Amino acid sequence: MDDSTITLYRPTGPLELALVERSGFKAWPPRLPDQPIFYPVTNEAYAVQIARDWNVPASGYGCVTRFQVRSAFMAQFEVQQVGGGLHTEWWVPAERLEELNANIVGTIEVIREFGSR
Repeated sequence: MDDSTITLYRPTGPLELALVERSGFKAWPPRLPDQPIFYPVTNEAYAVQIARDWNVPASGYGCVTRFQVRSAFMAQFEVQQVGGGLHTEWWVPAERLEELNANIVGTIEVIREFGSR
């Protein structure tokens, strides 16, 4: 079995982070009905932009999380460019989030924080 991983980043607000904490930093919470896609991003700089520039104004706090997912699982999804060259992300359908969680290797870690919880 191929056990190589790929690093994903996710800008996260306080409510989502609380749910990740409840999972022991092992899983992302299910998407809400109006959230059909889970969007991890490909690089830390883009995650910082979102956490700092969107999450903090919206909720007073934003963080960047980093986690490893089995490469074989992520190979099913194409990287989407949604702006400039830095703005790249995977689009994982909400109904596949449990599978993504099952393919996380290690834990979800907070690597940058902005604002206060």
